[in-house]
Amino acid sequence: MRFGAEWDIVKKIAFVSLVIVALSSCLSVGAPEPAVVQGPGQWTVDVVFEHPHEIMLLLAGDKEPRRFWYTILTLTNQTGQDVDFYPKCELMTDTFEITPAGKGVPEAVFENIKRRHQGSHPFLESVDETSNKILQGQDNTKDVAIIWPDFAPKAKNIRLYVAGLSNETVVIDHPVAKDEGGEPVKIYLRKTLELGYAVSGDPALRSEADLSYRGKRWVMR
Repeated sequence: MRFGAEWDIVKKIAFVSLVIVALSSCLSVGAPEPAVVQGPGQWTVDVVFEHPHEIMLLLAGDKEPRRFWYTILTLTNQTGQDVDFYPKCELMTDTFEITPAGKGVPEAVFENIKRRHQGSHPFLESVDETSNKILQGQDNTKDVAIIWPDFAPKAKNIRLYVAGLSNETVVIDHPVAKDEGGEPVKIYLRKTLELGYAVSGDPALRSEADLSYRGKRWVMR
């Protein structure tokens, strides 16, 4: 009986994994691309990004140092108006592990990152604590740090996603889910910055992991 129950759990996990892969494939194939020329009222702030940095810290209460990854974005609003800033930042591995920025990241991690970059980014802010406005003009350029806990050792590729840098949106039909009336559930997508990296090194030797830049693009996500 116990073996049968465990096998049922394994089959359910496998089924859920297949559904996730299928949905991800459908969305990636069917999702629209951002506009080449934005329409009236649409905006995108200027972005300069740093490739991910690694930081190891022994935090209060821990017996072993913990690894975190972070990137720094420099945002300049040249749109001619003050804009809202409601970011959503995620790290996705090629094993479909999706981790929101800041999840399980103690405040002490940002404080250490801020000290590390005091010379180059004296006004660095955490993306979780920054204001929800980006004022226009070079004088209001904003430096923000986005932090994630370490990702799965077996991952060979990761993608960083940052939404909230543009107000361009689109609505599409969900490929599977239906509402009470039998109509496809609507999915709201935002223009999102995607940064891709390959992960090299032996998974058993995480300290030697190295990220190789694979490119930047804007996607609707």
